[in-house]
Amino acid sequence: MALRNPVFNSDAFSQDSRAAQTYPGYAPKGAPSPTYPPQQGQYGQPLTPPNAQNAQQGQNQAQWSSAQHAAQQAAFQSQMEGMYAAPSAGALDTDRMTVEDTVMKTVGLFGILLVTALVGWVWTLGGTFDASRAYFTGNVSLVPWIVGALGAFVLSMVIIFTSRKKIRPGLIFAYAALEGLFIGGISAYFEAILPGIVVQATLATLSVVGVTLALFASGKIRASKKATKIFMIAMIGYLVFSLLNLVFMWTGIVSNPWGMRGAEIAGIPLGVIIGVLVVVMAAYSLVLDFDGIQQGVRNGAPRQYGWMGAFGIMVTVVWLYVEILRIIAIVRGSD
Repeated sequence: MALRNPVFNSDAFSQDSRAAQTYPGYAPKGAPSPTYPPQQGQYGQPLTPPNAQNAQQGQNQAQWSSAQHAAQQAAFQSQMEGMYAAPSAGALDTDRMTVEDTVMKTVGLFGILLVTALVGWVWTLGGTFDASRAYFTGNVSLVPWIVGALGAFVLSMVIIFTSRKKIRPGLIFAYAALEGLFIGGISAYFEAILPGIVVQATLATLSVVGVTLALFASGKIRASKKATKIFMIAMIGYLVFSLLNLVFMWTGIVSNPWGMRGAEIAGIPLGVIIGVLVVVMAAYSLVLDFDGIQQGVRNGAPRQYGWMGAFGIMVTVVWLYVEILRIIAIVRGSD
């Protein structure tokens, strides 16, 4: 006699168990197989054969999957249409540096500069305007010129050396205001001596900036390591020359109002020759500014670095304007 599990020998699993006979469709061994479909189930509902029930469930699942897929496709298409219709993300959305945002910051800084330049202009020329002579008469004050120049220089050093830790837009606003005071003062001073010089210098400055920007945007000129090294050497040399010239003028070693710039070489004032070279240097400095902004945008720099791009452009443009103003003054003064 084969050994079997006692549980399987119990009445609950015997062939003639009453419990087993109570299940619909069950027949003991030797009894005829029930016919499908049975007439009635446990709850009075017709019973579905297992194979037919599986087929019905598979069909339902297929229909549900198809409906779900169609709904997902519709939702995805609607989402994509909404994304294409929506405006592109800006600097506020991404908190990243963009060309457009940097341009807006630059325009804002120059707006501040123009306002304070008007203040410096009026402050410098505190007299009355003689329309027949086309220039201001009365005492000319150098206070806005000096205050603006010194204040802007000190703030520029602070901004440059602290920008690696934290960029403070407030300091850049203050720098723009002081630069405007300086520009207004120096422009009014030269305008009082040489009427019309401010318009000439402004048009020349805008022309250089526009041509440089157009050439950079078209890819005609680019910053390079070799050109940047030459630029830095030339900048150091120009700085040394400017300091020596200032010392010679203050000590009276050179009596010419322009110092060493007033000396002539082949009938051409040295200041004009050096000034033209400096204008070329300032134009390349603009290229470096544009290239720095482009790299910052490409590398996903934080949005606040747009202030440094705007600051760099302002420093270069002011430098360019002052150099052109001096060149025109030397040329017109030597006539």
